[in-house]
Amino acid sequence: MRTNPDPRSEKSVSRREVIQRGTLAAAGVVAAASQLNPIAYAAQSAKADEDALAREKAAHDEKAKEKAKDKPKIRSVIQIFLWGGMSHNDTWDPKPGTGYEYLGEFDRVIPTNVDAIQLTSLFPMLARVADKYSIIRSMTHGNNGHETAAYLMQTGHKPGGNLSYPSVGAIFTYFRRNEYKGLIPPYIVMLQAAGRFSEEGFLGPAYKPFATGGDPNAQRFEVQGIVNRGINDTRQQARRQLLQKLNLLGYGAADAAEMAAVEEAKERAYELIMGEGREVFNLDNESKEMRDRYGRNTFGQECLVARRLVQAGVPYITISFPGGWDTHANHFATMRRQCPMLDQGLATLIADLQERGLLDTTLVWCTGEFGRTPKVDWAPPWNGGRHHFGAVFSVLVAGGGFRGGRVLGSSDEKAEKVKERPVYPADLLGTFYLLAGIDSHTKLPHPLGLDAYVLDAENEGMPSAGLLEELI
Repeated sequence: MRTNPDPRSEKSVSRREVIQRGTLAAAGVVAAASQLNPIAYAAQSAKADEDALAREKAAHDEKAKEKAKDKPKIRSVIQIFLWGGMSHNDTWDPKPGTGYEYLGEFDRVIPTNVDAIQLTSLFPMLARVADKYSIIRSMTHGNNGHETAAYLMQTGHKPGGNLSYPSVGAIFTYFRRNEYKGLIPPYIVMLQAAGRFSEEGFLGPAYKPFATGGDPNAQRFEVQGIVNRGINDTRQQARRQLLQKLNLLGYGAADAAEMAAVEEAKERAYELIMGEGREVFNLDNESKEMRDRYGRNTFGQECLVARRLVQAGVPYITISFPGGWDTHANHFATMRRQCPMLDQGLATLIADLQERGLLDTTLVWCTGEFGRTPKVDWAPPWNGGRHHFGAVFSVLVAGGGFRGGRVLGSSDEKAEKVKERPVYPADLLGTFYLLAGIDSHTKLPHPLGLDAYVLDAENEGMPSAGLLEELI
């Protein structure tokens, strides 16, 4: 007669118990190893973490490359550079409930047309088009210096090395050099360059941005070198005709061989100054309603000019926000003045590009070199200011192959540290290059023949968590 086996016997042990015993045994071995040789154990643990991060990065990169295959390539980029660094928890990464010492005057958040995204109440127009852009809330590099942080964000390279790398704008210009044949310079900055470093880097003056100067919200947008201040078109034409007559004295026919190249260059220059090239900057070509829609202020009209430059095929346009965001003092007053302009201009630009069928091939990205300290400094002389903060901040991306209505990564409960999915400068710019069809491993021409690549984070010891496949 068979009897039931003893539940404590080896044959009756369940599969779950076997796994539990094995796990406990392994844990005991690990614990014993850590007690016997804590230094070796710590090194092994760190190596395991590094290997896991490397595998995760590789997975992100492979997924991004696969997803990018079917995307239209980026043709133009509009970078809105909030130089000085805009506060992230006052804008696109609000932290309701953290109290007056963190929130200050901006304690109210508003919903957007995407359920998962909230913004502060300063951005009602961006709230209505949240389905057209994504927000990265875990941007990080840990650098709190204006110059070095700007260099990181606009080159993706480590500052302080032997090489002065070109900015992302110069890189786009370099890779579009054989394709773009427009009269307008391929790399435009409105109104003044504010990169705090040499944007062209070792690529040289041919890739330096053309700074427009002037004010597009003025009665006449006087672009330096294109629209002459105080000289109307009739007088400019008369000057041209007089110069033409004087230049031909002693040279004979205008079509003489030695004059051909000079004449061609001159005609292109005049076409830029007086013809089709200049008309791109002439906002009288836009309706009053369209100009009002963007906002009748300098930043709003810069955004309108940027759209017109995209229509002209210009590869890279930077808008340096007038006034800046370096709000150590007068922070809340500055934010109340500037955020509505940023809200209207940026929201209208994204919507206008979408309506014209240009958003798929135009990347719009908006960021400062870092954020601002989440905790307000109420002590004198700041009296309610926020300081430089590179530990975590936010970036907005729209178009150019990026999906809308998404948030990537997160900061902790007080916006002081990255909580999930860090994004480093090389990850962000590397994704831009991928969507533009630019190989980040391409070697760049250095005047001294030194090895220099579009991006080289690993060899520079720069952190990277992988391309942004979650947003593609």
